[in-house]
Amino acid sequence: MNFTPTEDQLAVQTTAREFATNEVLPKAAEIDREHRHPAELVKRMAELGFLGIAVPEEYGGSGLDHVSYALAMEEVSRACASTGVIMSVNNSLVCDPIYRFGSEAQKREWLTPLASGKLLGCFALSEPEAGSDAAAQKTTAEKQGDDWVINGTKNWITNGPVADVCVLFTMNDKAAGHKGITAFILPMKTKGVRVGQADDKLGIRGSKSSQIFLDDVRLSEAHMLGTVGGGFKVAMSTLDGGRIGIAAQALGIARAALEDSLAYAQQRRTFGKPIAQHQAIQFKLADMATEIDAARLLTLRAAYLKDAKQPYGKEAAMAKLFASDVANKAAREGIQIFGGNGYVTEYPMERHFRDAKITEIYEGTSEIQRLVIAGHLSKGG
Repeated sequence: MNFTPTEDQLAVQTTAREFATNEVLPKAAEIDREHRHPAELVKRMAELGFLGIAVPEEYGGSGLDHVSYALAMEEVSRACASTGVIMSVNNSLVCDPIYRFGSEAQKREWLTPLASGKLLGCFALSEPEAGSDAAAQKTTAEKQGDDWVINGTKNWITNGPVADVCVLFTMNDKAAGHKGITAFILPMKTKGVRVGQADDKLGIRGSKSSQIFLDDVRLSEAHMLGTVGGGFKVAMSTLDGGRIGIAAQALGIARAALEDSLAYAQQRRTFGKPIAQHQAIQFKLADMATEIDAARLLTLRAAYLKDAKQPYGKEAAMAKLFASDVANKAAREGIQIFGGNGYVTEYPMERHFRDAKITEIYEGTSEIQRLVIAGHLSKGG
């Protein structure tokens, strides 16, 4: 494997780092404090081509690879994890499945404006009683004439309150279990769609999420994504790719914790010298740096395999599992390095600590990642 970025990958990384440092980071604390959707930053990401990085140019994207996507995600998330996950959802959970499973007409109508940032998307799989167990879906899709009539409730839908388009999963045949799930492309302004109050969350507070209520929503066959009963495959393969994005988000949070801790440790003095010269602090910083590099290698390997069109489900699960753990450990150690200052909102470390936790939960909990990895191992993968 070549560890040297290509010119395109390096250009994306450099652009993302400059954008994150100059435009995102100065607003990160305010976005978190005000629970504010950063509409102006989303607009800038669209202008920079960051909302459809791996989508071909003919469909409004940047035509780059998933390694480029992971590099950009890390940079943006290092500055603001909320802004990072908005970018991740649109790329991984909306553009990717429409590109891979959508018809040509669907790509022209929906993928092109989504990848170019004219529209923003969300992904609706989870329900109040169906999180990790996707086959426990209760949202129903019933065929009535030429249309499908959909009823149900979706939970924890990132971008839900601000999205224009939703990749929606329904149960068209309860008796068939996971083989009875069908996916649709749902315009959020469709009659019968209601968005609940934005969730009041521990972290990633600038990333709006909510319930979505579906009351006799009628969609034509043209809105079906994939085939009848093929929704489970759409969902699971989409989440495989989504885990690369969340691993990169976790990397960004971990890097923020390390960089902020290092800067603080070089300034804060105890016993007559900067605390960075105390072995206890040095060991923390060394462990953080080592684990972040290891997580980055796992993440880039998964992205590389996806670009190479090789199986990557196990590797993506490994990357998300490890990177999310690293992010939480780095944030926890960062608070120790900051001491009392790490516990107050005047400093960024408590935000990193709050933002890190969700990476162990969404797009498959750490427990689910272990099951995915073990499943691949048992099959010789």
